Formats: sequence, structure tokens, C-alpha cells
Amino acid sequence: MNAKPLSGKFGIVFGVANKRSIAWAIAQAWHEAGAKLAFTYQGERLKENVEELVSMFGSDTLLIPCDVTKDEELDTVFKKVGEAFGKLDLLLHSVAFAPKEALEGEFVNTTREAFRLSHDVSAYSLVAMARRAAPLMKDGGSMVAMTYYGSVKVVPHYNVMGVAKASLEASVRYLAFDLGPKKIRVNAISAGPVNTLAARGISGFTQMLKHYETNSPLRRNVETSELGATGVFLAGDGATAITGQVLYVDCGYEIMGMSIG
Repeated sequence: MNAKPLSGKFGIVFGVANKRSIAWAIAQAWHEAGAKLAFTYQGERLKENVEELVSMFGSDTLLIPCDVTKDEELDTVFKKVGEAFGKLDLLLHSVAFAPKEALEGEFVNTTREAFRLSHDVSAYSLVAMARRAAPLMKDGGSMVAMTYYGSVKVVPHYNVMGVAKASLEASVRYLAFDLGPKKIRVNAISAGPVNTLAARGISGFTQMLKHYETNSPLRRNVETSELGATGVFLAGDGATAITGQVLYVDCGYEIMGMSIG
């Protein structure tokens, strides 16, 4: 068995904010599996955090600013990646956003702007990335997006983000169909709750963690290292016949029909 299953592969990672980010866990796993990676960061506020993290991969690691709602910035990212790598094999989409007020109270009160913005950042951005990445995936490739159970079931306070994640998951399926003839696979990982910067913006998140720990079949929460391992699996040769799927990595919580705690 190859100790470096992603050796010789090139990838780009969207969504690292800090060391607790799911994107960072998967990036580390991809790196340890042999992939050479480029990273983006959102705004100057996060630049220093991401710079410090990716420096451990070498001073020549490509780090590019990107607001995923701006086509011109996405154009620049993929142009630079193409120039640096010559091709692309892997893409990680771990990007989501909704205004804080939209993650409180009732979904029925979601404003038009909050709905538009959450879908633009959290779902359409995958489509925009895929369109630019596909020409660089000359030998096929793997695109992985991060989603959550709130896309298919009501999770109080997840609100418009759940609807945006449902859109993301549908986009995964349609992209898988479009890009399949090019040997490009598109899948999503539906992770159990993880204490990330984004998650802490959801009202009642601490209670959510406790609920999963009590009610999942494994009686615990998922570890970020386990999400990293799943990311390597979906990127590697063991998953070459898997596309358009949402893979639940949540200690089994998704199968439960009622609380047990």
C-alpha cells in the first residue's frame, strides 16, 4: 500500500480560517498523503492566521487572497494555480457564510439579502470554482465540499444555512453529472458538529455538541482527524467510482430517528 497515496497530486484549499478549521484538518491530511497544496484566505483579518499555518508546508506555499463572491478574484486564483502547478487534481470547498442575525430566531424572518448572500457564498461558489478548476484537471480530479445534516433535517437556529447547504448538495450532484465525462469526481462530506469559528456563530452550538455526544451511535463527536482521513479517501484511488455523493462522517447520528439520551 502506498504510504503517500496523493503523491504527485496538486490541490487547492478554500476555507482555512484557523487551526480548528475543518479545511485545515483535511489540508494537513492531504499534505501528509503527499499532495502539494495552494491556499486562499478571506480578507486581511484572516491573512496572518492562514500565513502562519501554511508556512509549515514550506515558504514557497502558494497563498492567494480570495473573496469567493468576486469572479475576478476567483479568476486570479485559478490563473496563479495553473501557472504554479501546471495542472490541478484536488479542490476543497469549505466555505460558508450567513449573517449572524439569520442564524438566530425563526427562518421565516430571513431577509432577501441574507438568503442571497448565504447561497452565493455557501453554494454558488462551488459552481464558480468548479468551472475554473475543471480545465486544469487534465487527468481527472476530485472536488470535495463540506456540508451538514441541517441540509436535510431541521436543526434549530441553522436556518438559512441549512437551505444553502441543501443547495450545495444539489450542486454537487449536478456538477458530478457535468464533470464525470472528464473523470472529475464531485462529492461532499457531511460532518458532525465541530467547534470551528463558523460553528460558534450558531446559537445553541454548545448544546448541539452535547446532543450529538449523547445520541449518536458511537456516543461521541467526530474528530477533525477523522474528517481529514475521509478527505484523503475521497481524493484517492479508493474512491474512483464514487461521485455525486454526500458522505456522512458524524459518528452515525444521521441514522437516528429519535433521541436516546
